[in-house]
Amino acid sequence: MTVKILSAVIHREEDMYVAKCPEVGTVSQGETVEKAISNLKEATELYLEEFPIKEVERPLLTTFEIAVNA
Repeated sequence: MTVKILSAVIHREEDMYVAKCPEVGTVSQGETVEKAISNLKEATELYLEEFPIKEVERPLLTTFEIAVNA
């Protein structure tokens, strides 16, 4: 068994947290951040059983500013 380290991007939508793995494209949700990550881990493991990946390219995460007319 090989262990891979993947990323999770999490945001809140109404009363749920949505978690996405950008390397694979899997998405899940949960009532807490921890549950969303746990569900994402399970969804990603199941996905990779059918569609294995050999190498993981880490996404580049950054921020940027925009001007907003208020």
